[in-house]
Amino acid sequence: MPDSLREVLGPGGALSRVLPGYEPRPAQLAMAARVEDALSHGRALVVEAGTGTGKTLAYLLPAARSGLKVVVSSAGSGAAMRMGESGKADVVLVHSRADEDAFVRAGFGIDRRDVMYNDFIILGPPRDPAQVKTARGLKDALLRIVESGATFVSRGDDSGTHEKEKACWREAGREPSSRQYISTGQGMGEVLVTASNLRGYTLSDRATYSAYRTRLELDPLVEGDPMLFNPYGVIAVNPARQPQVNYKGAKQFIDWITGPEGRRAITDFRVNGQQLFYPTPQ
Repeated sequence: MPDSLREVLGPGGALSRVLPGYEPRPAQLAMAARVEDALSHGRALVVEAGTGTGKTLAYLLPAARSGLKVVVSSAGSGAAMRMGESGKADVVLVHSRADEDAFVRAGFGIDRRDVMYNDFIILGPPRDPAQVKTARGLKDALLRIVESGATFVSRGDDSGTHEKEKACWREAGREPSSRQYISTGQGMGEVLVTASNLRGYTLSDRATYSAYRTRLELDPLVEGDPMLFNPYGVIAVNPARQPQVNYKGAKQFIDWITGPEGRRAITDFRVNGQQLFYPTPQ
């Protein structure tokens, strides 16, 4: 990690001195280092990071120091892999396993490695009109939402979360009616706020819910089902398909994030004192 970044983002750094309540975040420091490295070497970098990582400062600080024109694109797993297909990224870090496998089978990606995991949860209003909390598992919970006519809010954006939601409905064997289903085309934070305001139900990754929970009227109602497991993978874009990509840099990133330093950064990342991601067992 460059000392200059630590002097701003790290413990006792400039932000700690001027911003009351600022908490240094290992994942933010790690992301900032990768952004600065990519900028200094003229490489592309795609990062999918959970809410609460501190992504804004992690890319703005290196960008400001670089003096370069920087375009930032925030996207879900589907969009990130499409960027890889077109050669606009050297490496993708995503969480949609079926799509990841298809990406590799089609020859767009190589060297896929498991990185970390957390889980998804079904959230709903505290009054729980569909009585989801007493359901006998995930399938029963989803059927109760359908049969009750309750509102369900979806990301609808081809993200890893959206793909998981669709897989859950397929497992349940039924889907909500168009009257009760709201497809927002937005990110997880916006979906949580919408579901809370409408007193509806939604599927969320635990990390984003943990970051937003104090401003929501949503409770975790279904958790721990094997179907809700949420693994993340990292994949290098195949230089045989896209010769312009920096495969060497991609491999370095993969080795870092699956190695001791990356695993420590994943373990140390917390929101409100809660660990949100767990390195995949080696």
